Amino acid sequence: MNIEIERKFLVKNLTYKSESFEKKYIKQGYLNSNKNRTVRIRVSNNTGFITIKGKSSKNGTSRFEWEKEIPVTEAEELLLLCEPTIIEKTRYLIKVGCHTFEVDEFAGENSGLVVAEIELNAEDEVFEKPNWLSKEVTGDLKYYNSSISKLPFINW
Repeated sequence: MNIEIERKFLVKNLTYKSESFEKKYIKQGYLNSNKNRTVRIRVSNNTGFITIKGKSSKNGTSRFEWEKEIPVTEAEELLLLCEPTIIEKTRYLIKVGCHTFEVDEFAGENSGLVVAEIELNAEDEVFEKPNWLSKEVTGDLKYYNSSISKLPFINW
């Protein structure tokens, strides 16, 4: 079984941008945003993906994740079938120690929201925290992408 172990943090300043080694534009939507299972469609730099995620653990750190690349034309067609609202964001990849942080800078109705995520091999894995990290929001449902597609940051 594919288990994703991830922690999420708010970001307190923009210094992550100068530390980034890659940047990509992402557009994504949800065919199903049920808390027990989500089905996400994503277009990232002309590549399409379909992702299925299961219910999160009690602390929000781990859950089942299955992802497959699909033709970008099919992903764009599936985005038209998604629940409101389509999420747009720029993702910055930053190497910190032996881990890579993904920092998502949201656009549109979620403009102003910046969230950093780190994938781990174990829930108790130790990792280096960069100085631009702020409050941890792992397990806080309102910061899930499937949640902000329903209740955008502008309405908080």
